[in-house]
Formats: sequence, structure tokens, C-alpha cells
Amino acid sequence: MTDILIIEDDPEMGELVRDFMINEGFSVKLCADAETALVLLEGEECRLVLLDVMLPKMNGFETCSAIRSIRNIPILIMSALTDEESKLLGYETGADDYIDKPFSIRVLTAKIRALMKRNSHESESRGVLCSCGVELDTVSRRVTAGGKELKLNAKEFELLQYLMQHEGEAVSKDELFNAVWGYDCFTEPSTVSVHIRWLREKIEKDPNSPEIIKTVWKVGYRFGESR
Repeated sequence: MTDILIIEDDPEMGELVRDFMINEGFSVKLCADAETALVLLEGEECRLVLLDVMLPKMNGFETCSAIRSIRNIPILIMSALTDEESKLLGYETGADDYIDKPFSIRVLTAKIRALMKRNSHESESRGVLCSCGVELDTVSRRVTAGGKELKLNAKEFELLQYLMQHEGEAVSKDELFNAVWGYDCFTEPSTVSVHIRWLREKIEKDPNSPEIIKTVWKVGYRFGESR
């Protein structure tokens, strides 16, 4: 997962903000246009978007709406357009906050941390797990990947939920079986592998080369990157 995606067509400004954010301990990716950023967001999880308005082709307001259609993540607009109408348009198209250029890096960093903290608390209170482009709502039992709702059976949902709750950890097949089916279940433990295969067919771009639910040799499976 990337902490911050910066969409900024001014190389000097983009690299300056990127370097400052890296120094603050964030992982950062920089895109010079909306089209590249939207392709990235289709397949990668980001915690926050820093969005310029004056972009080539698709402008920042259009980009903000497009991001909102595929991702429910904080969007912070940074722009030299400081008039009230521009700011209102930013909020109307889905921005969470707006910062005027030129800005203080300290203020920008404070806004970023506040938005990330608020989003984390909101997700936890809603019982929502988000990672690797997958969003799982434990209350409504809805799962989306890349903005598209998936149809999972009960055991697939419970397997995915357990793996996401232990993101980055190698989880054994026995642990998964006991957590989802229970110690006293008469189903064969091999059913874990079958259900994992079904899950991969629904959430992976290439189920034969999984990038989200990975096999850990001689152990079991891991959701996401190792810790």
C-alpha cells in the first residue's frame, strides 16, 4: 500500500512535495497526469491523494469525481485557484480538504495526518476493512474490488475477512480451517485450498499469478505484503 499519491504536472512542485513527504516517513508515488493516476488507482491501494487542479487534459475537479467513483479515500486538493467558487467546486466534486498554493509544508503535513487519522477511525467504526483494492464491510457483508461488488458465498467471505484482519501475516491452512469451519467440523481441511482458489478467481487480475492472496510455501496464505 502507498501512503500518498501525488497528482501534479509541475515536476519541480511534485518532486519537492514528494521529497518532503518521504522525509516525513510516508511512502509516495508521483503522477504527472490524471490518466496515469487513475490507472494506478484501479489496481493499487493508496491512503490519500494530493491533487493539483491545473492538470493537462482532465483537470483536477474532473479527476476528483473520477477518483470518487472508484475509491473512498481522502482527497486533498492543492491549488493556486484560491477563489471561493473553485474551493466550493472542489468540495462538490468530492474533495475532503483544500489547501492554497503556495503553502507551508508543515500545514500540508498536518492536514494529511488529520485526514488519514479521521479516515482510519471512520473505517474502523463502520467495520470496514480496506487493502490491496479490496473493501470488505463486516456489517453489510459487502465486498468490492476495484469498485466492483463481488458475489461471495459465506465461507469465502469469512476466509477473506480473516485474511484481511491478519494482513501481512502468514496464516496456516489449519488456522484458517479452524477459524472459518471450526474444530469440530467434519469437512475436510483441503476445502481451504478450494475456497482460496475461488476467492482468487474473483479478486485477482490473474488467479494463476496471485498478487493479493499469496501462497506462503509450506505454511498457508498471506493477504497483502509481508510485515
